[in-house]
Amino acid sequence: MTFEELSHSEYRKRPHYLVIGNPIGHSLSPLMHQIALDHYGIDADYKPLELRPDEIGRFSAWINRDSFLGCNITIPYKEEMMVLVDSLSEAASEIGVINTIIKKSGMVMGDNTDLYGFIDPIADLSHLLDGGRAVVFGTGGASKAVIAGLEQLGVEEIVLVSRNPRGKPLPKNRVHTELVDYHQWQAFADETAIFVNTTPVGMYPNVDSLFIDKADSELFEDSICYDLIYNPQMTRFLQLAEREGAVVINGLDMFIAQGSRSFELWTGKPFPEEKIRKALINHFDGVK
Repeated sequence: MTFEELSHSEYRKRPHYLVIGNPIGHSLSPLMHQIALDHYGIDADYKPLELRPDEIGRFSAWINRDSFLGCNITIPYKEEMMVLVDSLSEAASEIGVINTIIKKSGMVMGDNTDLYGFIDPIADLSHLLDGGRAVVFGTGGASKAVIAGLEQLGVEEIVLVSRNPRGKPLPKNRVHTELVDYHQWQAFADETAIFVNTTPVGMYPNVDSLFIDKADSELFEDSICYDLIYNPQMTRFLQLAEREGAVVINGLDMFIAQGSRSFELWTGKPFPEEKIRKALINHFDGVK
């Protein structure tokens, strides 16, 4: 739904949560969170909002409506939305982006649940990352939570891969960081423990898109390859990495984990994770 449609809809007065991005049609957050709300009998709706950049000012007023209860934020607004909140959580302050807005006692707080979401699926593999190198494709808002998570997991070097690295400032993190382009990352691959895709390349419906040369996939051998994309569950990046014997992790567990943390911040209730996981898998099976 567009902001104009939202402004003239019944949700002006009904309790509601939103997921905000552009584009937003791919998001399964509404499916996931509506299941959780209905599970507890909470009288509220969760809807997708495709917001244009010139509508952020108008949306700042929408946040003050009593019917607006909170929202998730995705590409490309994780940094822009920070100016709309009254305070930031410790995680959001450290990372420098938000993906969740919470309303409590008349105050609007920004938080980042992506950090928790990123770490949760690979916590058991931390011994493979401790003291190692990570290569992170993409330098957008999602990459900042990944960098913070990799630091917590003990990596000692992070190589950020950007389409336009020249003149781009390095993030203020605690580990050694290199910034390279897509023709340079290969030089760091041999001793890399984990490769992470934080870009939207390969996301539904552009499932055949790839951010690397296919021939370079041999460099993923004996590593962990993690794609934040959850739709599709096996992107071209992960398919190629799996053929090379890499441990592959898709974005579904991260998606559920970050959503779980957001829901708990809004409602104080635990996510019905198994019910949600089953519904998401059924959705993917139904669209094959």
